[in-house]
Amino acid sequence: MERDWSMANRASGGNARRAWRRFKRNRVAVIALAVLIAIVIFSLSAGLISTFITGFDYEENHLDLARSKPGEHGYILGSDANGRDVLTRLAYGGRVSLLFATMAAIATLLIGSVVGMIAGFASGWTDATLMRFADVLLSIPSISILVLVSSIYRPGYFLLALIFSLLLWPGISRIVRGETISIRSQPYIEAAQVNGATNARLIGRHILPNVLPIMLIWASQVIPAFIITEAALSFLGLGVQPPRPSWGNMLLEAQNYYMTNWTNVFLPGMMIFLTALSINLIGNGLRDALDPRMER
Repeated sequence: MERDWSMANRASGGNARRAWRRFKRNRVAVIALAVLIAIVIFSLSAGLISTFITGFDYEENHLDLARSKPGEHGYILGSDANGRDVLTRLAYGGRVSLLFATMAAIATLLIGSVVGMIAGFASGWTDATLMRFADVLLSIPSISILVLVSSIYRPGYFLLALIFSLLLWPGISRIVRGETISIRSQPYIEAAQVNGATNARLIGRHILPNVLPIMLIWASQVIPAFIITEAALSFLGLGVQPPRPSWGNMLLEAQNYYMTNWTNVFLPGMMIFLTALSINLIGNGLRDALDPRMER
């Protein structure tokens, strides 16, 4: 058994190295990865930026210095209508937007993949029950539910991410279910069952490693959608509530004076655009890198 585990580990390590070599050959994906890493570092360094670079907290306001242009009065990227430093709020807003999207994607992925693997592997009435429940959720207009819940309860970004995951997991569950059914019918699965492998071992050793690339690619596609959806809700005043910044509510606060301070609209919008674009390009690179047919 230990020998089997070591062989499996060597095989998975070899596959990962080959996938990384294919990914590195995709220059667009590598540049997108570098941009995303820079954005993540910028957002995670919000506290350092506030302390050592700008000298402003994201809530600190100076109304007499409102709408300062970049470089004026010590504001590197200017100030908003309340006299708050835009650079500091961009960094903290990126932390909120990225954390929200990542939490929502992970929660959705966990719920959907577990349900999909159970449905695809168990089949029968279990599969039928879980998929009919997923169909019911898919028939519900999720954006309407999100707007309704946000307008009534005004949840924080953690609770909002949980609501996202509870509404949107059926999409990935159907993908994982289809792949699980395809893998379950393979001869090596039947051979493992004949040799006494338990269902948990089959799922953990054979099904999950084969489904994982699809899950990663799906996550790379859905995280930008979550970022944009959170920005849209915050722009409508239903997402992350001020004074806690997010890129979406920064756009909301800047919409009334974009003619005089266009940078306050351009900067958070550009951050949303760059983040969503870079993650999508990374997802395309992962899709090609994880496809063995792309070896040549």
